[in-house]
Amino acid sequence: MLHGRRRTTLFHKVLFRSLHVRNKTTITQPHTSPTKLDTFLLVASIVKSLSDPGGTRNLNNVESSLISLSDSLILEILKRNSLDVSKKIDFFKWCSLRHSYKHSAGTYSQMLKTLCINPVIHKHYIFHFLSSMNLEGVVLDSSTFKFLLDSFIKSGNFDSALEILDHVENILDKLNPDVYNSVLIALVRSNHLNMALFTLFKLLDSVTREDVGSIDLAACSELLVALRKAGMRSEFRNIFNKCREKINSFPVDVWGYNVCIHAFGNWGELETSLNLFKEMKEKGDPLAPDLCTYNSLIQSLCFNGKVNDALIVWEEVKSSGHEPDEFTYRMIIQGCCKCYRINDATKIFSEMQHNGFRPDTIVCNSVLDGFLKSRKLTEACQLFEKMVDDGVRASSCTYNILIDGLFKNRRAQAAYALFGDLKKKGRFVDGITYSIVIFHICKEGMIEEALELVEEMESRGFVVDLVTITHLLVAINTESRTDLTDRLLRHIKNGNLMPSVLKWKDNMEALLKDPKNQKKDFTPMFQKGDFREIMSLITSRESSSSSKEAIDPWSSSPYMDHLADEAKLQRQLLVSSRGKRVQEKGVDSFDINMVNTYLSLYLTKGKLSLACKLFDIFNDLGVDPVNYTYNSLMSSLAKKGYLNEAYGVLLEMGEKVRSADVATYNVIFQALGKMGRADLAGAVLRKLTEGGFLDMVMYNTLISVLGKGGRFDEVDRVLEQMKKSGINPDVVTYNTLVEVNSKAGRLKEAQRFLKMMVDAGCAPNHVTDTTLEFLEKEIKKAKQKRK
Repeated sequence: MLHGRRRTTLFHKVLFRSLHVRNKTTITQPHTSPTKLDTFLLVASIVKSLSDPGGTRNLNNVESSLISLSDSLILEILKRNSLDVSKKIDFFKWCSLRHSYKHSAGTYSQMLKTLCINPVIHKHYIFHFLSSMNLEGVVLDSSTFKFLLDSFIKSGNFDSALEILDHVENILDKLNPDVYNSVLIALVRSNHLNMALFTLFKLLDSVTREDVGSIDLAACSELLVALRKAGMRSEFRNIFNKCREKINSFPVDVWGYNVCIHAFGNWGELETSLNLFKEMKEKGDPLAPDLCTYNSLIQSLCFNGKVNDALIVWEEVKSSGHEPDEFTYRMIIQGCCKCYRINDATKIFSEMQHNGFRPDTIVCNSVLDGFLKSRKLTEACQLFEKMVDDGVRASSCTYNILIDGLFKNRRAQAAYALFGDLKKKGRFVDGITYSIVIFHICKEGMIEEALELVEEMESRGFVVDLVTITHLLVAINTESRTDLTDRLLRHIKNGNLMPSVLKWKDNMEALLKDPKNQKKDFTPMFQKGDFREIMSLITSRESSSSSKEAIDPWSSSPYMDHLADEAKLQRQLLVSSRGKRVQEKGVDSFDINMVNTYLSLYLTKGKLSLACKLFDIFNDLGVDPVNYTYNSLMSSLAKKGYLNEAYGVLLEMGEKVRSADVATYNVIFQALGKMGRADLAGAVLRKLTEGGFLDMVMYNTLISVLGKGGRFDEVDRVLEQMKKSGINPDVVTYNTLVEVNSKAGRLKEAQRFLKMMVDAGCAPNHVTDTTLEFLEKEIKKAKQKRK
């Protein structure tokens, strides 16, 4: 072995001397140069020396000092796959220390590309060499920069990809538009969405229509997905419009179309979603709608309250050659449950299992929530037991739905027992669970107990959020227990949230006492209107230019094609989600959340003028109202008899919010009942039955309005429709039926509904007692008349 090493060393010496002689010869004979064989032997010799123990130390001898370094020689060595990356790094550094040589952009580029084989491990060296380039004034070419970015992106190290930008600021050559694509992807995946927006706009502005092919449209779609998830609606729309303006064929693939259809549909822009679907159908393969397209459209139709259309499309999908997958079943079941079509949801749920799909936790949670909202407590408990038996893992969300549903079904003791049991086990209890329980016990006036739960919540490490705080503030002020505010402040340790709430309250009260705008303005807050015009407001726009295009008889989805052709006439009646007092948008929604809280508080105490003043002040300050804000004002105005003003609020809501919910229609029914216009209430009902849905509260309000208007045939139809959709009448329903029939002298009918209530096992409440007293008096009067 020793003999072999001596021969190798001797070979190196001979080679170096030979090249040295050739170098000398080169000086005296300019037309003579080393042959390819000489270069090959020299590269092999250096690679061998670097691979041997000692690495670059093997090059620190007299013979090595005679080597004439050149870019081509170094590039040959760096490209050798047999040489370990660490040896290449040492060699590159060794060359940098040679006084007679300075690395070029080419050698730096090759070294950086070599390190990008594993950028996470070699991150330190990548940034070291970039710094060296900066010191030496070596320019980094665009292709190498993109190679660096892509390597970090592929390894999932997005922050490092962006960190490169700081290192190459002064050495980067003119960028090709293609490089922006990599920067864009890195920004999106590291959640720097505002910077990503700026980058994409800059890229779109910098290219002409001829160069638009350099834009990575998949990166655009990825940005759109991120914007949708972040709820950045206006930014999404701006990017969509800009891409459509620059790129005629945008979106260019099915995925891009599906992203846009899903986003616009869930934001209430159903017309845009249907138009995009129509585009896909017109373009055909390879842009023909796929199953994901139909899944998104079904979800969009349900979200926009068009559950009847969604169910027709669902049946159409099954017969169109698209086999429904678990996501299709999930979308339609969730949609039916949100729109109170529980019987349809139950039927599809059974079909899902029959076809071999195992319902997951999300689907089971949707059905469980639907049962509890529809007062089907027995079915809900049976489903929960089946989940456990089938091995479907219950989540915190499952137990939150169950606890909330038990409270709403007047099983408070069972809900509190379940809550206590979960706490003992130390599982499935989170901040939302505490917030639900605090909300319900606050409604019962149990503020002391609620504060104890807040203290317990903090001790367990859960954050007391604004939703919970507003529950407590409303309860404290409703019960006139302002002395408990300090105690609440002591318990809550969530940063500056509670101090911010109290500071906002002080500022709000100061504004109410001394508003900044003291100019007397006698113009009304809202334009007045007449609820008798309600049908013209909610009816879909009639158009003489309605599409009369013949539906393709060979189409796999004729009804969906029809909806797309009539996209402009698809006016939104109501959304399936109910407006919330607290919008979960962090700091951006803090002002409107507090306005909603104190608006609710003032209206509960009957301080309508103060609530209107609060609304007016913050509206002037630029705080945009939401559904909950308008619904609260409308409800109080209607109850006080200010029907024209309530209609004015409804008109403004239509202009600014554009999405009515079930609470909005409940107020409309209340107002029509106040006016004695049961006929209009029936017309609104028919419209909702055709293109929307009704929830439990709306059914109960309608029964009251129609019953007081003497339209008992319609009352029976509403009750039948309620049961047909899968909603069980609750105590409010039965109380209302007994009351309206008693007051109309329909005593036998009143007794019939009372018997139905008993047979259904519906527990009476204090209103039932009052209703029964009235019924008893009416029965006695009837007996006396017969005598």
